[in-house]
Amino acid sequence: MKKFISTAIVAATISLTSGMVSAADAPKTIDQLLQQVQKDRADANKTNKKREAEFLNERGDKAALLKREKAALAAEVQRGKDLAQAFTDNERKIAQLEEDRKIAQGDLGEMFGVVKGEAGDFAGKLVGSNVTAQFPGRDTFIAELGARKELPKIHELEKFWEDQLFEMVQSGKVVKFNADVTGLDGGVRNTEVTRVGAYNLLADGQYVVYNADLGLIQELSQQPGAEQVSSVKSFNNATSGYEKLFVDPARGVLLSVFTQKATIEERIEAGGTIGYIIIGLLIFGALIAIERLIKLYVVGAQVSRQRKDIENPGNNPLGRILQTYQDNKDVDVETLELKLDEAILKETPALEARISIIKVLAAIAPMMGLLGTVTGMIATFQTIQLFGTGDPRLMAGGISMALMTTVQGLVAALPLMLMHAIVIARSKSVVQVLEEQSAGLVAEHAEKRNA
Repeated sequence: MKKFISTAIVAATISLTSGMVSAADAPKTIDQLLQQVQKDRADANKTNKKREAEFLNERGDKAALLKREKAALAAEVQRGKDLAQAFTDNERKIAQLEEDRKIAQGDLGEMFGVVKGEAGDFAGKLVGSNVTAQFPGRDTFIAELGARKELPKIHELEKFWEDQLFEMVQSGKVVKFNADVTGLDGGVRNTEVTRVGAYNLLADGQYVVYNADLGLIQELSQQPGAEQVSSVKSFNNATSGYEKLFVDPARGVLLSVFTQKATIEERIEAGGTIGYIIIGLLIFGALIAIERLIKLYVVGAQVSRQRKDIENPGNNPLGRILQTYQDNKDVDVETLELKLDEAILKETPALEARISIIKVLAAIAPMMGLLGTVTGMIATFQTIQLFGTGDPRLMAGGISMALMTTVQGLVAALPLMLMHAIVIARSKSVVQVLEEQSAGLVAEHAEKRNA
């Protein structure tokens, strides 16, 4: 039993060890186990002492490092305080020096302020000047002078004065020079450009403008009126003397405004569908009037020739009336008069055909314009209801339609009324000739019957 207990204690002790001893080297007895435990304890103590020594050494190094870093931090804090104090002292010195400089400058300081202000304004003028299109880069020195903080030198002031004088002289000259002109399609061509002072640039018989932002001479997207453009061609072709030319006193601003002016096509498009209908009414009425005028002119010519040859009736209104007279020579006066009236009534519809349509179209055109006005105002109020009145451009479409249809209706009605008056007058003149001839035949017949 004792042997069994000893074996069990040994087995339990072995199971509690670190497992570093193999099964073959495991102690067999209590004494061997005790020796093994003592040996392991001695080894562990050596290892722990070695670790403690290493930790103490590292602790000393860390303490020395911490002490060194604290010393460096204190030095930097002191250096920061010294620099802050030096900065404050320097600020005081700079302020005192600035004050001394201002006192020493005296009137020169005021002059410098004036020069800076004038240089800044003049640089802005040079950037957009048409003279710069011929002499680019002139504004660089002036802009730098306006932004400078120190006093300008005497030769710089002289150059500033010379640049101003140069601009004044060039503003009174008409000069031709070669330059690149950018077209509407983006293409660049080198051509002769005429500069009229600082007001206008002309190229290839048209007005061009200088784009200060891009530094380019560009064509206008839309030229001004024909009269203004024709003056450019006459001016370029002149070799001596005086020649009329329209100039832009705003130095290109008005020409740029002209590019935003609506063309005839754009105005017609502003009228919308109703505007096109009004134009259609005008064209339709004009075609009817032209057809009627041609027809009445031909008939009038035939009637005029027939009046010279009454004895031989032809195929025309007066000829047919004369034929009626010849066919009824033997009847009494009242009957002949009725026959001739009947003949005139037969000829009148052909002479007055479609003339009333012109009058109707002349009455419809302004009514259509009024309809377009009402429609445009409705569209405008709908836009106001949806987007408010903050941006007037949103309402421009409806207002343009309202105004343009009214104009189109009046423009269509006026010529239609004039054409109707001309056509009806021509028709009545032919009918009057027929009535005069008819009355003459009746009177002649009555004289013969009474003779």
